[in-house]
Amino acid sequence: MVKVVPLLIEDWSAVGVEVLLPRTTLLAITAGDGYIMCGALDVQLLNDRLKDREILAGRAVGVRTLQQLLDAPLESVTDSARNLGIVVGISGQEALRIMAKVAP
Repeated sequence: MVKVVPLLIEDWSAVGVEVLLPRTTLLAITAGDGYIMCGALDVQLLNDRLKDREILAGRAVGVRTLQQLLDAPLESVTDSARNLGIVVGISGQEALRIMAKVAP
């Protein structure tokens, strides 16, 4: 099952997606021109093979709900996200706040 959840955080909007799979759930939240995702996100692939796309993304591990994804510290971020000031250790919500200011 796939659930799409509109989120209002502070004064900006985001969209959460939950994909329920056998024995795991994929989680992602997007705002502006970027997104954060659960541990399934391969940040190294985005930095290496898809570098030319300049993807703004961050990864949090050990999360099982969209709220946990918002609250968790990011474990890794893409180079493009780092260039915006999104660093390892900030919360998913803080990263999305920064991403929300970047128009798609």
